[in-house]
Amino acid sequence: MAREYPSLMATIIEVEKLALDLPERDRATLIANLLDSLPPILSDDDEGIAEALRRDAELDADPGLAISAAELDTYIRNRRK
Repeated sequence: MAREYPSLMATIIEVEKLALDLPERDRATLIANLLDSLPPILSDDDEGIAEALRRDAELDADPGLAISAAELDTYIRNRRK
């Protein structure tokens, strides 16, 4: 007789516990196989890709729009205040 699970979440929790007990190499292989089994998240039709391409073209047209990593850090720190 097949074991019945009370919910899908219980199954996921059990699988996670088993996976975390695997040696590092086996966990890495499992992760790679799971990721390969998923469809791509981003595609050319994705709005995020379109926005990134638009911004990239803007920077190509006017490199003065770019900011340094230090400027970005400062901007982020100032937003948190």
